[in-house]
Amino acid sequence: MVGSSDRDPGRADWMELFFDLIFVALVGQLAHGLHVHPGFAAIGVFLALFAAVWWAWGNLTFVVNVSRRLTRRGLSLVMLLAMVAVGAMAVAAPEAIGERAWLFAAGNAALRIVLLVAWIRLSWADGVASRIRISVYNGVTAVLWLVSIPLPEPAGYVLWAVAIALEVVLLVTTASSWASGAFETLNVDHLSERFGLLVIIVLGESVLSIVAVVSESWTAGGALVGLLGLVIVAGLAWTFFLYGVDVMHQGLERLLARGDVRGIRDTVAFLPFLLLAGVTALSGALSAAIEHPAEPLPLALSVCLGGGIALFYFANTVISRRYGDEWRVVLRWGVPAVVLSLLLIPLGAVLPAAATVACAVLVLAYNVSAAERTSRRRARAASL
Repeated sequence: MVGSSDRDPGRADWMELFFDLIFVALVGQLAHGLHVHPGFAAIGVFLALFAAVWWAWGNLTFVVNVSRRLTRRGLSLVMLLAMVAVGAMAVAAPEAIGERAWLFAAGNAALRIVLLVAWIRLSWADGVASRIRISVYNGVTAVLWLVSIPLPEPAGYVLWAVAIALEVVLLVTTASSWASGAFETLNVDHLSERFGLLVIIVLGESVLSIVAVVSESWTAGGALVGLLGLVIVAGLAWTFFLYGVDVMHQGLERLLARGDVRGIRDTVAFLPFLLLAGVTALSGALSAAIEHPAEPLPLALSVCLGGGIALFYFANTVISRRYGDEWRVVLRWGVPAVVLSLLLIPLGAVLPAAATVACAVLVLAYNVSAAERTSRRRARAASL
C-alpha cells in the first residue's frame, strides 16, 4: 500500500462510497431499534452504539485522508476489509446488547485491526504518528474488544466503554504530538466531501425508512405524516448542503491555517456525532408517527423528534463558533433553532403525532428561512 499514489487525495474514491453502503444498513438498524423499543433505555443504548459506530467511521476516514501514499488498490483493500467488520456490526445491531453482543464486539475488534495495519504502514513510511501511540490506540483497544466477547454482561459492555474512552483520551492528550505530521498531509477537500457524503447517507436512511413505513402501514393519516416527514428531512438537507458544507470547508481551511489542533479535533471527531445522532433519532420518531398519526408520541420518541432536530442545530451552532464565526452571528440563528426544536418535546407528548410533525415542519421552515437570511448577510459582507 506504500508507493506512488494513483488516486486524487482531494476526492472521495468510489470504493469509499461503496463502503458507505454498509453504513446505510448499520444506521438503519440502529434507527429501527428506537422505533421498535420506544423508551429512554433504548435511547441510551442507541447513543452508546452510535458512538462506537461514529468513532469507527471517523477513524477510518482520517487515516485514509492523511495517507497520501495509499494507492487505489490499497484503499480498495482497506475499504473491503472494513466493510466486513462494519457488516458484522450491522447484523449484530438489533441485539448488540444481548445475544449478538459477541458479534458487535468482534466487528469492532476487526475494524481496529484494519485501522492498526493502515496506521502502521502510514507511520512506518512517513512517521506521521508515534508507533507506540498507534499500537495502543488501535492495537490495545482491539484486544479489549476481543477480550469482552467471552465475558458476561455487564463486564463486557464495561470493556467496550473503556476501549472507546481510551481512544478518546489518547486523541485529546496526544493530539499536539502527532498533529504537525498529520497537518502536512491533511486534505480539507477530501474531509469535507466525505463528511457531506455521510450526511447524505444518514438523511437517505431517514427517507428510506419513511417510505418503507408508509408502504407497510398504508393509511391516509400515515401517508400525510410521511409526506411531512420528507419535508422535515428535506429542510435539514437544505440547511446543511446549501450552507453547512461551504462553511465546513472554509472553517477547516481557517483552522488548518492557524494550526488549531483542538478546533479540527472537535469539529471533525466530536461535534459531528451530535449532528448525526440527532438525525438518526429523528428517523425513529417519524416512523412511529407514521404508524400511529392520531396518537401522541411516547415521551421518549417526542425527545427523539424535538431533541433530534435540536441536536442537529446545536451541533451546527457550536461548529460554526469553533470555525471562528462571531458569537452574535451564531447566536442570532442558533438559539431560536435549538429552543423552538426543544418545544416540540412537550407538544409531542400531548398532541396527536400528525400535529406534532406538522409543528416540526413549521420549525424547520423558520430555521431554513433564518439560515437563508444569514447566508445573504454573509454574501453582502463578503462583497463589500
